[in-house]
Amino acid sequence: MINTKKKLFYGLAPGLHPTRNDSIGILVGGGPAPGINGVISSVTIEALKHGWKPLGIEEGFRWISQGNTDHVRELTIDTVSRIHYLGGSIIGTSRVNPTRDPEKMKAVLATLRKLNLKYLVTIGGDDTAYSAYRLQAASRGLIRVAHVPKTIDNDLPLPGGDSTFGFQTARHYGVEIIQALMEDARTTKRWYFVVTMGRKAGHLALGIGKSAGATLTIIGEEFSSEAIHLQSLSDILEGAIIKRLAMGREYGVAILAEGLLEKIPEEDLARLGDIEHDTFGHIRFAELDLGSILKNQVRTSLAARGIEVTIVSKDIGYELRCATPIPFDCEYTRDLGYAAGKFLVQGGTGAMVTRQAGKMVPIYLEDIIDSATGKTRVRFVNIHTESYEVARRYMIRIDRADFEHEGRLQALAEAAGMSEEEFRERFEYLSSLSSYRPTYL
Repeated sequence: MINTKKKLFYGLAPGLHPTRNDSIGILVGGGPAPGINGVISSVTIEALKHGWKPLGIEEGFRWISQGNTDHVRELTIDTVSRIHYLGGSIIGTSRVNPTRDPEKMKAVLATLRKLNLKYLVTIGGDDTAYSAYRLQAASRGLIRVAHVPKTIDNDLPLPGGDSTFGFQTARHYGVEIIQALMEDARTTKRWYFVVTMGRKAGHLALGIGKSAGATLTIIGEEFSSEAIHLQSLSDILEGAIIKRLAMGREYGVAILAEGLLEKIPEEDLARLGDIEHDTFGHIRFAELDLGSILKNQVRTSLAARGIEVTIVSKDIGYELRCATPIPFDCEYTRDLGYAAGKFLVQGGTGAMVTRQAGKMVPIYLEDIIDSATGKTRVRFVNIHTESYEVARRYMIRIDRADFEHEGRLQALAEAAGMSEEEFRERFEYLSSLSSYRPTYL
């Protein structure tokens, strides 16, 4: 539970007296997301209104963790004028995480003090939020920190289901891409397997798939087991193709969350052949092409029964991260930047700023840290909601009803080039594989 009593948000904290000519740093960590520049602009304007000197720290923690101050520049009204509707980040970003190396954390603190910074706004996802938490604690009050939640994955634990900034824009452009692919699929009679970003949670995949009306979307959260075998994912996709064939349609688009890779047992992936490993012997997930792996497996299985299907695999994500923010994110990020500035001006520190019912509310970073892992908690898709049920009911995939209606089972078996017994033996387990259960039939 979030503790809102022990600290102050609006109202000066005891012992802190912000003065004119104080310096405030702004840095961005992690992958890009539409709307970053809106936050930078808003924080800069707030700082200048209070006589503070805003400093843009380029490439996140990269340079300051090396003690280098050459990549810090003063921001002005001219610098940030009209940047709120531009994609990307005018001060760049990086994935350098100083919490992984005590020496880097010491260097960050020393560098910020060298720059005479009293305040810092971090913009980023879970790793950056955790870095902000550790940094403000290590500074022992010398540097006051506000964090602005940013990720197209939408997996930070914001209250009330509110999205992280960048997610709505990423979904918007992702839907446009999928709509074009759906039309191409219909025109050319082919299938697309599209993998979307979302390393830990399936929000982006489901948001795109549901909004676009894709044939089906598969996310990691739907499986109750810690692991999902590659063969099971292949069977879900093959079953969807067969079901579409039974309906007289030879085409479709399947959306796959990249986080599925983390649920596939390593022994499954190792059987694929030449898989790269890191220095600890772990498989490098970044080097795996989930779409192509499943495409080859499904196509081979169908071809063995004389069914020829053209399948194209595609990844989308990099196309979305630096897109021009839609009006929602333009407005949202200006609110968040303002909230971060006001929070620091009025004495706050160590919190992630959020917008709730039109009001700016802090969530203190220590309250979003998972005590078991020591990292920021992840918000997963809740599959036990009517919102997910809507998405699931409109997907084309094998379900329990397919085995309870004799005519339907016969049509599916014929489309698959199998007997009813063979089809049941091969695919019936899919109806109980997911932990999702419909509330009515």
